[in-house]
Amino acid sequence: MSGTRPSLRAAASRAASALPARDRAGTGGADPLSGAQIDAVRRFNRFYTREVGALGERLLRSPYSLTEVRVLYELAHAPHATASDLVVKLDLDAGYLSRILARFERAGLIRRQRSTDDARSARLSLTDKGAKTIAPLERASQNEVAERLGVLSSDERARLLGAMATIETLLGDRESPRVPYVLRPHRPGDIGWVVSRHGGLYASEYGWDVQFEALVAQIAAKFLREFNPKRECCWIAEREGHNVGCVFVVEKSKTVAQLRLLIVEPSARGLGIGHRLVEECIRFARDCGYKTLMLWTNDVLHAARRIYQQAGFQLVSQEKHHSFGHDLVGQNCSLKL
Repeated sequence: MSGTRPSLRAAASRAASALPARDRAGTGGADPLSGAQIDAVRRFNRFYTREVGALGERLLRSPYSLTEVRVLYELAHAPHATASDLVVKLDLDAGYLSRILARFERAGLIRRQRSTDDARSARLSLTDKGAKTIAPLERASQNEVAERLGVLSSDERARLLGAMATIETLLGDRESPRVPYVLRPHRPGDIGWVVSRHGGLYASEYGWDVQFEALVAQIAAKFLREFNPKRECCWIAEREGHNVGCVFVVEKSKTVAQLRLLIVEPSARGLGIGHRLVEECIRFARDCGYKTLMLWTNDVLHAARRIYQQAGFQLVSQEKHHSFGHDLVGQNCSLKL
């Protein structure tokens, strides 16, 4: 696509043409790279670009290209971003992006506001017309993905999403350290692990009694019995084949979702897993159309509370209670989406 970074397909094609057809090998100290491997990646890229409609000039039967819709999406979810922010986020050529933004501004889809921090920079945001333009495209995209996933069994969906997470992790930005974990949906056996590890960790780290494990078991059982995949989700963080974290989003009402059961194993702390799990909850809740994401925590859970605060959650109310063998202060927090 014009103005974007060369695709993996193009890179693979160049590598393939530069090496002997029968025995191509990598030269960067990695394991030997075969022609069959290169061909497999190119084949997958041909399949996936067709599958997601990236080959068409217009996306989702709209007047906009894939790149233009991505720009609108970023401005819808990151208001007051600058053009420089978008260049970095989307890896676009600055001149190409400038032309897109100029077209959007002429069409009344975006507005520019001079930054108070830097007079040379302008903050970008969608106008009401811009918001009305992106909203049906987001719904159409969500419905299209739901249709594709809907024909798969739960096990097939788990395999697919796990494979996608692996691709994202392995082929992500190599300039920053690769994070050695993947996030995936829950599968049989995971919920039992959630209950067990909550009970064990909270007992060892906070001295909470078995009543807390009983509460987690009750929440987890309700999630499985009433699970609505279109409105609810569980993420499992997996590292080297072992579960190391989890979090849930459940439906509280048509407009309110609840974040529940965030946990990260001590061996995996410091990798940003907790922040990533909360970010996924926020993204999922927004995509589902919830207006508010709420949660209940306790004052002694300092690490979790810090993650929530950094994600933008605000303290709504708090009250003292005696639970799990201790005097605690429960805190209700919420985030407007």
